[in-house]
Amino acid sequence: MNNYNLDSFNSQSLDSRVSQVMKRVYVKMFLALLVTAGAAWICSCIPNLVYFLATHRWVYWGLLIAELLMVFGISGAVNKISSPVATLLFYAFAILNGVTFSLIFYAYTPVSIFKTFIITSGVFGAMSVYGYFTSRDLTKIGNFLFMALIGLIIASVVNIFWANSTLEWIVSIAGVLIFIGLTAWDTQQIKRMAEYNGGFSVSRLATIGALSLYLDFINLFLYLLRFFGSSRD
Repeated sequence: MNNYNLDSFNSQSLDSRVSQVMKRVYVKMFLALLVTAGAAWICSCIPNLVYFLATHRWVYWGLLIAELLMVFGISGAVNKISSPVATLLFYAFAILNGVTFSLIFYAYTPVSIFKTFIITSGVFGAMSVYGYFTSRDLTKIGNFLFMALIGLIIASVVNIFWANSTLEWIVSIAGVLIFIGLTAWDTQQIKRMAEYNGGFSVSRLATIGALSLYLDFINLFLYLLRFFGSSRD
């Protein structure tokens, strides 16, 4: 009887930890999306800034490289720096991402941006729910998606110089499928890390989890925008 009560307590404690982590993950991710949207909108209201970014490609690419370095930096140092610093860096990344996103408001109509955001939210939500509740091990799928992501990055870089419309469509379709899958896989990984701890505190795990899902959402949105976005021209 005592063993049964202890097992029941441990199960409830584990469920509580997982629930606590996932709630913090989604709250942090949602706030980061708000920060990005707010920063993008504010920057879009400054025509000189948007024009500067559009006409000085080296600045734009410099910001993208800085974003990449921040992602690797946060992921690599999340267990070495304090939780508040990790959270601060995460939101700083969201602001920087918003600055680069400001060009979207000039390339696409607000209605199509909002429509794509709603579609992205629905797809992301469905796949995240699937990743959380499925009993299927998505590890093999995750490994395949990671390799596919590397191929996607290489193809995208090649097409910057080649500018082939057919390859662009293939990359866009592949990007949507890859980040749909990664949303489910990342959700399952975050849940498992919450179950097995892995040396992360709840707050740190929430930050790294929010960063992963934030990146999935943002990239899924960008690829879907190529299909549902309406040009201002």
